[in-house]
Amino acid sequence: MHTEFPSIPAGTPEPGLYIVATPIGNLGDITLRAIAVLGGAALVACEDTRVTGKLLKHLGIKARLQRLDDHAPPEVRGRVIDVARHSAVALVSDAGTPLISDPGYRLVREARAAGITVTSIPGACATVSALAIAGLPSDRFLFAGFLPVKDKARRDALEGVAGVAATLVFYETAPRIERSLRAIADLWPEREVAVARELTKLHEECRSGSAAALADHYAAHPPKGEIVLIIGPPAEAEAPVADPDALLRAALADAGPGKAAGIVAKATGLDRAALYARALALKGE
Repeated sequence: MHTEFPSIPAGTPEPGLYIVATPIGNLGDITLRAIAVLGGAALVACEDTRVTGKLLKHLGIKARLQRLDDHAPPEVRGRVIDVARHSAVALVSDAGTPLISDPGYRLVREARAAGITVTSIPGACATVSALAIAGLPSDRFLFAGFLPVKDKARRDALEGVAGVAATLVFYETAPRIERSLRAIADLWPEREVAVARELTKLHEECRSGSAAALADHYAAHPPKGEIVLIIGPPAEAEAPVADPDALLRAALADAGPGKAAGIVAKATGLDRAALYARALALKGE
């Protein structure tokens, strides 16, 4: 069966908000469609104008930039939406796919509410790239963003997802990876763990083993770069009953009530409507 693929769009993109994935390391991973949208956008909303400015310079694109991070006031999002009513606006993060532990959720929600067309321009994503090479079950996974910095909060976050019958995915920084691995080793000494770092870059690495063994390795060889930390699912006998409130609180750290309810429903099989109602209640506490 022959499948027809649309050609790369030429000229100015239609008005609307475009969620554009950018490279996570290797600049060759930018897509042709992303280049076309960025080159034709009237405005590029980004986490850091310096970072995005370097990417656009590399691509030979001149664009009007607007800083839009998690601290941006509502009026900034309003101005971006106003432009998107009659022109193409691109939303990018510093690297990878926007909204995946990066800013953008509020902008997308408000744009949709305003009747703005929102289009995804897919591309690089550290979570998906790490899962693809880690060798751990990938048919069901829970992405939970960054682990908390403080020891107790980190342990609470891990315990909150202990009962999820899925592979767990976190983002972590190089200076904190050893302590996070020690915490995982204390809770789940038998689970297989993978540490993927410097994805798509020259020194890309993915190591797997027990959390304790990996912690020892990185204690002796301090790592550099951005890290995706992946924890294999619990053995059937190991998995306790999941605490829906704990799962919802973890999901609400990076998502709104609706999305959080969907994440927990997918991971646990619990009723999404009931979870959504509970997420609204937790959000209001």
